[in-house]
Amino acid sequence: MSDIFGGMRLGVLDVGSNTVHLLVVDAHRGARPLPAYSHKAELRLAAHLEEGDRLSKEGEKLLREFVDEALQIAEDKGVEDLVAFATSAVRDAANGEEVLARIREEKAVGIESLSGEDEARLTFLAVRRWFGWSSGRLLVVDIGGGSLEIAVGIDEEPDAAFSLPLGAGRLTRDWFTGDPPPPDEVRKLRRHVRAEIARHVGDVARYGPPDHAVATSKTFKQLARIGGAAPTSEGPFQRRVLGGADVTEWAERLAKMPAAERAELPGVSERRAPQLAAGAVVADAAMDLFGLTELEVCPWALREGVILERLDALTA
Repeated sequence: MSDIFGGMRLGVLDVGSNTVHLLVVDAHRGARPLPAYSHKAELRLAAHLEEGDRLSKEGEKLLREFVDEALQIAEDKGVEDLVAFATSAVRDAANGEEVLARIREEKAVGIESLSGEDEARLTFLAVRRWFGWSSGRLLVVDIGGGSLEIAVGIDEEPDAAFSLPLGAGRLTRDWFTGDPPPPDEVRKLRRHVRAEIARHVGDVARYGPPDHAVATSKTFKQLARIGGAAPTSEGPFQRRVLGGADVTEWAERLAKMPAAERAELPGVSERRAPQLAAGAVVADAAMDLFGLTELEVCPWALREGVILERLDALTA
């Protein structure tokens, strides 16, 4: 393995609820990781859960095929150290650990199931490193496909970090039957989401108000773009802010639109459009219950947090 002072190439394999993503970065001690290559596929593993919340044979087959591709790409790209993890879709599957164990044995890659608390903690680390110490007390909110992560703190380790089963994909699948969803289903979901989040407001409020509230994830990026934030093409250093009033307005509007109409909005992909209405309900509830008038969108999130923690371990 290369001396980290001279640089090395790291790979992160992220098995998410919607997307499975291999990110290759060039890392140097004291410098930010530079993306070198990205390969991803929309496997939608959460949609491959059968009765009893078991990952189907088809879902496992798709994951195995992607792991094969990822390992070949990592070798071709000169990756020296590969970190692999799975989030809520596999973590919550009744047979998730069995599936990962088979892949670990057959593919010789150590995919570990990441806990929800670790997701929140590592996303918080990435946001802290991106914005720095001048941000003071950070509150970080991330809406994934299967879960919602929230973390708050003044240091690199959050004071509180927790995960709730309120991911945009999960809620769309479990609560909505139509496109667009019937208004009564939207109201029921709204009540459910707010009750779940409200149970944890005190866990955050006890540490005092945040100096800087930050959002990560595709849901927040899309909502910010719809609200007028700069497109991705303008680069990661462009400041992007999401206002609470805009989120409230769009949560109502998106729930009345069919997915095809949502996909025509700026920054919204056809594949993500079906779950954006549920994601907006969660975003609106989180901002309201935590008393946030705005959230700044951070380009770094869980994958970068995993990379940073790995680099810290290698250079300790």
